[in-house]
Amino acid sequence: MSEYRSVDVFLSGKSEYTLSLFTHFVKEYEALGAITLEPTKTMIAIDNGQRRVAWITQLGKNFIHVVFPFKQPFHDNLCFQKVGQVPGSGQFNHHFRMLQLEDVNEEVKGFMRMSLEG
Repeated sequence: MSEYRSVDVFLSGKSEYTLSLFTHFVKEYEALGAITLEPTKTMIAIDNGQRRVAWITQLGKNFIHVVFPFKQPFHDNLCFQKVGQVPGSGQFNHHFRMLQLEDVNEEVKGFMRMSLEG
């Protein structure tokens, strides 16, 4: 268990729609590989047992926001609304906003798979 809040604290009071997006996203990740959810102070980390492969940074009224860290930028895609380098590092954060279950399409699953593989 994390030293921070539980995942349930992040989910508390969220709309049924947002909870369905969250559940779907997590199940799609689990279908690709073993993951655990680790709450931090401000977000939910997705861990593959070796490192954190993504973060759920926001659970909105009708969306979830996920950040994937990669060692290079992937600008040529349709799924990321923003790609930015973390200052002073070789990490590029890729921002994905999930508005519908269908948003976890083959392109997104490819990046999810890539995040698990490192």
